[in-house]
Amino acid sequence: MSKRDELIVKYAADLKDKCDINPDMDLLTKVTVGLGPSIYNADSSTVSGSDDKELATVKNNFLIKKLGLNDGADLDSAIASVINTYGQSNRNKYRAVVYYMLVKHFNKESVY
Repeated sequence: MSKRDELIVKYAADLKDKCDINPDMDLLTKVTVGLGPSIYNADSSTVSGSDDKELATVKNNFLIKKLGLNDGADLDSAIASVINTYGQSNRNKYRAVVYYMLVKHFNKESVY
């Protein structure tokens, strides 16, 4: 099993155990592949739910640029909802899991 496959299994477990979501493995794999080498770096593979700069990066680089959404309060509330679902106290919020939940939230599976 490749390192990427191991990470995808870990992300799926997080979705099931911490978020109570049964993941679409095909979509989760595509989101993970779309993140490229960042999934192998300890810092870039996670999202800090309390860092405003980090959340702005998720909003601008992923929701607006990648998914093609228009900037607005609904983007901030969606990010807050995903962070809340994942668990504020959970230290390791994997970027692939957060992005997967945002893709599902906005029904943007077609981007992948």
